[in-house]
Parts: sequence; C-alpha cells; structure tokens
Amino acid sequence: MTLTKIEFAVPMVCQSCVDTVSKVLSGAEGVKNFVVDLSQERVVVESSLPIHQLHSLLETSGKRVIVTGVGSKKLASAVAVFGYPVGFSKGHVQGVVRFTEVEEDCIIDGTVDGLKPGLHGFHIYSSGDLSRGCDSIGDHYNPYNAPHGGPDDNIKNRHLGDLGNITSDESGRAAFRIIDKYIKVHDIIGRSLAVTAQADDLGRGSNAESKVDGNAGERGSTATMNKARLEFTPHNRIGCGIIARSAGILENTKRICLCTGRTLWDENGLTAQASTGSAQTTPKLMT
Repeated sequence: MTLTKIEFAVPMVCQSCVDTVSKVLSGAEGVKNFVVDLSQERVVVESSLPIHQLHSLLETSGKRVIVTGVGSKKLASAVAVFGYPVGFSKGHVQGVVRFTEVEEDCIIDGTVDGLKPGLHGFHIYSSGDLSRGCDSIGDHYNPYNAPHGGPDDNIKNRHLGDLGNITSDESGRAAFRIIDKYIKVHDIIGRSLAVTAQADDLGRGSNAESKVDGNAGERGSTATMNKARLEFTPHNRIGCGIIARSAGILENTKRICLCTGRTLWDENGLTAQASTGSAQTTPKLMT
C-alpha cells in the first residue's frame, strides 16, 4: 500500500471545527494519519486514497476544502491542468492531475471531467508547447527509444510516457490513482500530459501504429501511403496541459491570489460557480 501526504486548506475558527473535521477522518478506510492545525487552518492527511476521495470526505464536514500541497519530498511534486485558462481542451474536458514521488514510485492522481464514457488513452508527451493546443506537444515522451506499450511493461518495452488508459463513468468523469515505478518528477517538468479520444491498445494491436501510439487517436484511425511514407489525419488529443512543479507539504503559504487580489476562498467560490458540463466539480487547488 503506497501512502501519500496531502495538505488541505480548510476554514476553521474554533475547537469545534477541529473536532468536526477530525470526526470525519477518524477511522476512515485508507486514512493512516492526520493532523488538524487550527491556527493555520490546515489539515494534513497521510492516506492511500485518491485525492478526490479525500477531498469529498473532508467536505462531508460541511467545510470548504482546497488542496494546497502534495508529497513530502522537496521538488518531488508536479501538476498538470486540462482546460482553459491554464491548459487546453476540446469540448468541455477539464481536469487536474498531480504527480508525487513516494519512495521509489511516482503516484499519478487525478480527476478529468467532460469525457465520453469508456477508456481514454493517457500519456506524457515530449514537449510543453501549447501554441497549437494539443497538436504541438510532440510525441510520447520516450527517452529510451522503446516501442509503445502499457504502464505495466518493462521500460524497454514501453515509452516512459505510457500511462495506459483512464476510465470515464456515465457522468463523464475519470478519477484515478496510478502508481508508476519509472517516472521521476524532475524528468517530466515542462513536458505535457494529454488524454485522447480513443482507448490505448497498450501496444497489443496488429498494425504498426500500435507500437507507436497504441491506436489511441493520436493521429486518428486512418492512414494513406503517399511518397513512400504514411500520412495521418490530424491529432485527436482532447485535453492537455503543461506539467509544472507544484507545492509539497507545508511549502504553500499562499492565501491571496497575486493576479486578482482575492483570497483563496473567493477564488474557490468563483471557480465552483463557473463549472459546467458535469454535476461534479474537480477538486480545487492552489499551486
């Protein structure tokens, strides 16, 4: 069981608030330890649960909740955001995905909304160039020049950026917690993360493209021979974002947004009001 430390900002004004928050965490399955700090209005939880589940659990206390830090190792946490204004998406795709190094593993924990129900390919890409949206982020991150594969394959048989598939439910939400033994956060900062329209076949398909991108809709599904090379239809990545360093535990002291002057609670309320396309909202964060 791989545990992660997550820091939440939770508004609390008295001991009764502390007791209320402590009550929802005490004995909860998947929660190993927690600390509730009234003076800093902060809750730090060590857990094996996906962040969105912890977020929802804390909200049952009746308090507003924002993720402010993940992971306990310095420079070992990163975040990617799909959708305007930070990332890019087609349609209503929005999401937040966090990368956290824990011991020898990297935990990829996220929630993506606005997807069609079913499987969607999920990959790290070589470039952080969003000048043409998801069409300019390059190919799968593949520093070892390996064929395309699945996340459980040996590193010689997969791209380092191959994260397999995420599964969207009937509401259009994909919530996931992936544990990868090869990814290091410092290697992927400045690159991109993207979700595709189709499922990834994990390199098990019968055509040549299976070993390139898993037929996951990277270049559509049709190809024609022209001048002795394959030309493909445009990319079909439906959401992407640059992977940027994010705050670890106790590293984020932000309480005021520098660009707007609003408190983090004002920003949280406005974001919630603007959320559309899903009955559920993606857990909020300050990075």
